[in-house]
Formats: sequence, structure tokens, C-alpha cells
Amino acid sequence: MVMGNRPVIVAVGRTKFGEHYEKEPEKLIEEAWLKASQEAGIERRDLEACYLSDYFLPITNKLGLEEGFLSELTELHVPMEVTRSFSSALMNACNAIQAGKYNVVLVGGIEKMTDRWDKIRDDLMLLEDPWSYYAGCTPEANHELMLRAYIKKYGINGENLEKLNIALAQISVKNHLHATKNEYAQYQRKITVEQVLNARKEARKPLGLYDYAPISDGASALILTSEDWAEKFTDMPIYILGSSSATDYLTFPARQDLTHFLASEIAIKKALKVAGISLWDIQIVELYDQSTVKEMISLEDLGFCERGKAWQSIYQSCQDYKGY
Repeated sequence: MVMGNRPVIVAVGRTKFGEHYEKEPEKLIEEAWLKASQEAGIERRDLEACYLSDYFLPITNKLGLEEGFLSELTELHVPMEVTRSFSSALMNACNAIQAGKYNVVLVGGIEKMTDRWDKIRDDLMLLEDPWSYYAGCTPEANHELMLRAYIKKYGINGENLEKLNIALAQISVKNHLHATKNEYAQYQRKITVEQVLNARKEARKPLGLYDYAPISDGASALILTSEDWAEKFTDMPIYILGSSSATDYLTFPARQDLTHFLASEIAIKKALKVAGISLWDIQIVELYDQSTVKEMISLEDLGFCERGKAWQSIYQSCQDYKGY
């Protein structure tokens, strides 16, 4: 990456995540944006472009032209783009900064899912392919199918299967423990491995309540600048040394390997190459996905654990884990 053209995060802002039924979507993104702008001392007129991400707003809040919505909110007429994920919005903003197109960009993400509690289960099927939808499949069902395929492929049974189930529970326990130290987290309480296992028994399924991400409302925003401009806004810049993305088939059964994500494997290799570092130069990793299963598999896809062995690493390292 050319020196002087690296994207730099100079400020961040976010709302607390949870149920914000009383707040309109524009209030959430405004809260996040104002926190970020105040942190860096940036005014609206400083922004040269905006990248907003959401997935469900057109359904949950009937906001189909989010660009115009954001223009009205900021009272700006700069270029605005909408993507379906925050990572995609950030990636596009990084590309624009690197290309020299802009110097100061707003990147934001928002969802307001609790406004349709009664139909959000059906809305979530937008994350699936049409065949799964009409077969009555849910996102959770595909997570369980992936877990079953993983167990079968790597011949996990007996005592090892019990350890795998505990390892997945430990992921949830670890995430909840971290949430107690995060003022913005939706649920700020500790849970135990026994609670996770009991929730699975109550559901009579391989995965239970604590294995999945909750339905939530909230917004995040950050200010991205070019390297040359960063010093104008902060003395603690966060440089984005490397980033990449890749895309996989939507239809889960059509993928070559049902136990891994090819897109993740491709993306990490490209990102490391762009940054000019090795995997083991990385000191902290923050993973996200919709379930404990996908967090475990992501450790393998990114190269931190051997294929079929991530659960062993988790089981061993989480025995006496006290949090970061």
C-alpha cells in the first residue's frame, strides 16, 4: 500500500445495542455519527462522502432509499452509497481513500430489527437462498447442518463429541464475559457452560438459545481519512494496513465444502499480502458470526487452527479463561 494513502480511522461512535423501540432509525445513526464527529472535532462540511450499511431497513422501517435518508439527516449532498454489511461499506470507503478520490469519509451501519418482532423470523430468511426459504429452512437450521457435516467429516464421536459441544458452549460463555466489560453490549451478564448446554436440551437441538446472536437494534459510525489528513483530527490514528473481501455461493448445499467458508480463506490470504505481514504477526483477533459454530470454523478458515481441530484448541484454552 502506498505510504501517505493508507486509510486511517480517526474517530468512532456507536449506540448501545438492544431494543430501541422508542427511537427512530435516524436517531440511532445520528447518535453514532455525533459521537464520532465530536471525538475528532469534525463537522458535516468536512465530509466528502458517506457509506451506509444496513440489511433490513427497507423491510423493518420501509426505508428503501437510504442514501436520500442519510442526505436528509446530515443535510449534505455529497456522494452516498449503501451496502449490505458494515465490512462492505468500510471496504468501499478504504478503496476510495486509497484511490485518492476522497480525504474524509463517514462510514456507518444501522439496523432496527425489533420493530418487526412478529415477522423478523421470516425477514431473516432473506439471508438464505430461495430453495431453503421455500423448504422452510431457517438460518439456524443451516448452522446445525454445518455442525453435523463438520462432525461427520472429521469423525468426531464419543468423548471428543462431548468436548466439542463443551467447546462451543465455552465460546458463548467467553463472549458473554467480554460483554460485561462493554458498556454498549446488549446483554451484560455472565453465563455458564451448564446454561448453554441446558438451553440446547430444552430446544432438543444441537444448538440452543445461547449459541446464536440476538435480535438487536443499534448503529455504529466511524470517520475514515487519508493518512495525510489524519493528523488534523487525532494523535491516535488507527491505520488499516490491509483488507480484502471475497464472495461465496448463496446456496449452502451447493458449496464444495459444507464445513468451511472458502471466501474467508481467500480474503485472509489477500489481506495479509496487502499488509505485508504473516498470520502470526497478528496479536489479537476479533471474530464475528451468527453462531458459536461459525466462530469456531472461522478460526480454521483464517488459519489460526488446523482443519477439524479448532474445538480442541478452544476446549483446552478456555478451561480457566478469565477474559481479556
